[in-house]
Amino acid sequence: MNTIEQAIEMIHAGEVKEALTLLNETAISADIDTKLEISHIFIELGNHDLAEELLEDILVIEPHNSETKLLLSDIMIDDNKDERAIELLNEIELGDENYLQALVQLADLYQAQGLFEVAERKLITAKNIAPEEAIIDFALGELLFTSGEYHKSIIYYEKLRQTTEEFAGVNITSRLAEAYALNGDFEASLDHYQTLDTEDPETLFRYGFLAYKSERYEIAIQAWEKLLEEELEYPSVYLYLAKAYEEEGMIEEAYKTANQGVEMDPFNKEMWFTAGRIALKIGNTELAFDFVIKAISLDNEYQEALLFLVEAYKKQENDSEIIHLLTEQVDIEPLDGIFYWELAKAYYEEEEFKQALNAYQNAYNKIKQDTDFLKDYGYFLVEEGRISKALEVFEEFMALEPSDFDIQQYAERLKDQNNDTLF
Repeated sequence: MNTIEQAIEMIHAGEVKEALTLLNETAISADIDTKLEISHIFIELGNHDLAEELLEDILVIEPHNSETKLLLSDIMIDDNKDERAIELLNEIELGDENYLQALVQLADLYQAQGLFEVAERKLITAKNIAPEEAIIDFALGELLFTSGEYHKSIIYYEKLRQTTEEFAGVNITSRLAEAYALNGDFEASLDHYQTLDTEDPETLFRYGFLAYKSERYEIAIQAWEKLLEEELEYPSVYLYLAKAYEEEGMIEEAYKTANQGVEMDPFNKEMWFTAGRIALKIGNTELAFDFVIKAISLDNEYQEALLFLVEAYKKQENDSEIIHLLTEQVDIEPLDGIFYWELAKAYYEEEEFKQALNAYQNAYNKIKQDTDFLKDYGYFLVEEGRISKALEVFEEFMALEPSDFDIQQYAERLKDQNNDTLF
């Protein structure tokens, strides 16, 4: 039994410290191959300091030993000493048996530093040396995919897919589907996804999402139903699956899925809002309002949900609830001026004219470029007997809508009436 075999047995027996001492002593007078073998053992044991020291000793003896430089660069990368790793790898020259590997590792390092063009140049050099090497096609595909050059990454993934379905734990067809989607070629992406026989939840979610965005709701539903068979607790899917069912007119399924979604993801405001919308569609008004109010409680500035609730109350002619919502439940000051306008109209319907005027004035400060608002505000002011202010508002309206002759004529009549009143 040689010394290295003895040291390995000691390691297996738990005598690691003694084995390290033995290996260190052996390395002092060992040849280069033995030193490298001992370095590998140090690295496997996670003792980078001993390995680094021994590899540096080898480079003093053999400054051009590329295997040593590769091992040492790996240690440098693990220890976040990227500049030293780059220095070592750049010392490995063309013609060296390890030159190709050095280029690939350099590309990884440059990519990690965000130097995508430099990384690509290294890999193109490697590609010219070994055009059929799969690892280079994969590295180029991954680099270009990461840097957003999806159209270029597709070239390398397609070449790789001719010989393998998976490389380094990555499903190439799945990656191709993503690349096509991100490049805007949704049909090609869907074609690739449809060839996948996968139960991976992440892949199924992305497949369904792409189909959903492409308005292929039946495909999205199929993918997401399969996903939930594999992974019931996947909160992100419930919102979109409920919407896909809704688009397909499968309202009962949409309602059931939305209810499951709010249980699965109770802090997702959009999930509560969607559940409320769908509940209203099936006629469960009370529950619909409860759901949407819950969404608003999670985000008091959730304007889409607020507008939905206001419109629902308006259909019920329930102006008091609109007033309660916009004065007691949320602060509408930071929101779009349309909410002050809705509040003003609700006050008007409730014949609370003083509060209506105040709300109209607040709305005016925010949306005085909205011609529909200006027209409504002007008519309100006329009813309130504030003719001079109404004329100012109608003048602003006509500056924005000069072709509205009805308002021009109406304003002229108001002016005449106002002048007659003055005299």
